Amino acid sequence: MLVAAAVCPCPPLLVPAVAAGAAPELEPLRAACLAAVEELLGSGAELVVVVGTGPEAEVWTEGGVGSFRRYGVDLATRLPLGGVGGPELTPALTVGAWLLEQAGAVLPTHACAVPADTGPERLLGLGKGLADLADRVGLLVLGDGSACRSLKAPGYLDERAEDYDAVVAAALGSADTAALAALDPKLAGELMAEGRAPWQVLAGAAEGAGLGGELRYDEAPYGVGYFVASWR
Repeated sequence: MLVAAAVCPCPPLLVPAVAAGAAPELEPLRAACLAAVEELLGSGAELVVVVGTGPEAEVWTEGGVGSFRRYGVDLATRLPLGGVGGPELTPALTVGAWLLEQAGAVLPTHACAVPADTGPERLLGLGKGLADLADRVGLLVLGDGSACRSLKAPGYLDERAEDYDAVVAAALGSADTAALAALDPKLAGELMAEGRAPWQVLAGAAEGAGLGGELRYDEAPYGVGYFVASWR
């Protein structure tokens, strides 16, 4: 069953070597992410599953390696206690592996990628399946909110974005699985909120688990909604 979850955004700028001169301005976000991951690792979970988006559905159970070379940085990271076989981790999962590495994770870790346009029912079912992988499962859920919060945002300004992100922030802060399950895939796509799919995996995994939530971070630097939350 699910005993804990950490929810983090996954911009590569979380990694100081990638952010370069912008690294200091993201330190509050980075610190919130590491605090959430450390709490996850201290939850007594026997298995951690990292969930993020990818071009196709993939699962890593024997380790995996991700690289930040696509961002011009010669830096690689891997899932804790895993080998190097299998496909390369997706960008979102690579950030998750880096966060686990920074937190000193030594728990067995799997990873799961889901396409951003996957339907809610499939995601909820996947989450339930992940929660059944061990007696005590923890999830590290990677995903960004709307990318339409300002004129300079990747998706330009959309007046619906702020309200959408407010609903997400409230749901993550209160561990409201029903609110996350109800997020509209079409609207999420229009607002470039790729976190919708991983959050609905979390909703499925946490259904009936009786977890509480704490929102650690809720800001929109660069016009993108970033949320950090802990569920215990």
